[in-house]
Amino acid sequence: MVEIAPRVVVDPAIRFGKPVLRGTRVPVALVLAKLAGGMAVGDLLEEYDLAPEDIQAALHYAATLVAGEELMATVGL
Repeated sequence: MVEIAPRVVVDPAIRFGKPVLRGTRVPVALVLAKLAGGMAVGDLLEEYDLAPEDIQAALHYAATLVAGEELMATVGL
């Protein structure tokens, strides 16, 4: 198991090596999708037995990935 960000780990034996929250099998992508879909943070914490710090870690990890993206816009699409 390798920690790739605070509270975010990858392990080939868990969820096919996708990033999950440490100590859980909850994928970061699931947390983000549920939030984007309108699920309340409190409901997310309860349903998946997470801590508020887990939600913050998922958001921070996603923000870090997006900040590192470089997209090239092309003119005339």
